[in-house]
Amino acid sequence: MTTQRDKAALLRSLHVPGDPLILTNVWDAVTARIVAGAPGVKAIASASHAVSFAHGVPDGGGLSVEQALAAATLIVNAVELPVTIDFEQGYAGDAAGVQRNVGHLIETGAVGLNLEDTAVGGSLMPIEIATERVVAAHAAGVGAGMPIVINARDDSLVRGGDWADMVNRANSYLGAGADCVFVLGLRGADDVARAVREIDGRVSVVSGATSVPLRQLAELGVSRVSFGPGILGLTLSHLRDAAAKLTALDEYPHELGFEY
Repeated sequence: MTTQRDKAALLRSLHVPGDPLILTNVWDAVTARIVAGAPGVKAIASASHAVSFAHGVPDGGGLSVEQALAAATLIVNAVELPVTIDFEQGYAGDAAGVQRNVGHLIETGAVGLNLEDTAVGGSLMPIEIATERVVAAHAAGVGAGMPIVINARDDSLVRGGDWADMVNRANSYLGAGADCVFVLGLRGADDVARAVREIDGRVSVVSGATSVPLRQLAELGVSRVSFGPGILGLTLSHLRDAAAKLTALDEYPHELGFEY
């Protein structure tokens, strides 16, 4: 695989209902390399929460666009696999800014992005504005001659909207050029099945320790599964436990021998 367009085509093709793309989220060069080296991994995805915390700032607007692009560059340059970047709301106040910033994201070598419909400050964007921003992200890819893969995040269920609003938003984003819709707030298998049935395109979900099992998500027709800040939590919990063992003069954790 030698071109950015090839990587974009591969990433898009990996979103298969019933055979979902599994993305173990990363936040820097070393985590990207470690995940890329795991058997079966086909693509790399960042998590803005983890990237933000690694920079010592809060998620949801804490990063500047320059910091976000620099982090994306580090991750892309660390691996050969396709990379999709959690790009929050595009780090811009309007659609023109989203188009400009997604163009810069493409310049890093990234071939996909998450674009969310929650504004800085936590309010849900009106559907017309959020849809315009998906159009802008898509236009950036067209303008660059690099068809970036858009995973449009639909926060309606976690921001006070109802089911009908969630489905309406999802279908609006798909019609605007999104390749997949990332639905937050699905509460169980019945919700997942209903979302897959009612949304006119591919569905992405985030999972955690108590979520619908991965094999069941596949059976329900999900196209993509990621873990957001959960992977950072997993990593930090192991680090904390190791620090406690070492401080207590306990046995050396065998992971001290891990070669990276």
